Amino acid sequence: STHVVADDRRTRKLLLHREEIDKLIGEVERKGYTLIPLALYWKGRHVKIEIGLARGKQEHDKRASEKERDWDREKQRVMRARNPPA
Repeated sequence: STHVVADDRRTRKLLLHREEIDKLIGEVERKGYTLIPLALYWKGRHVKIEIGLARGKQEHDKRASEKERDWDREKQRVMRARNPPA
């Protein structure tokens, strides 16, 4: 048959100028930044992605976020126990 099933896990070409790619690689490898996908959308038959460059969280930031997440879960648990569904 002439129908070929494409491998959906293959690497994709990053359509940027060489200088842009070099700058992003330098930021990620040397300065410890991370590339974050901000948005993913279709434009015609192409899928486009907006990427952002961000610095990772410090250890104390991670602990604070985890504490806040745990507290939010605890609040939800208490509110459900107080107001049983009708």
